[in-house]
Amino acid sequence: MATAIDIHELPARLDEALALASAGGEVILLDGSTPRARLVPIGSAPPRAAGLHPGALQPAPDFDAPLLDDFWAGQS
Repeated sequence: MATAIDIHELPARLDEALALASAGGEVILLDGSTPRARLVPIGSAPPRAAGLHPGALQPAPDFDAPLLDDFWAGQS
């Protein structure tokens, strides 16, 4: 269940809003009757899976080739 707090009341109720979010709740910040933001707890990021999209990236054939002297001199 979400708790709605007007943004003008937020400075006075910041501790309450943070406690609600820390406990797993959701706080909707309103500007009048317009929702402007949602305060939710930070969850842990899902682990990254190696090889999820094999072949999606293809390096250029000259990827490992030395760069030209013009590159190092700052000329185009």
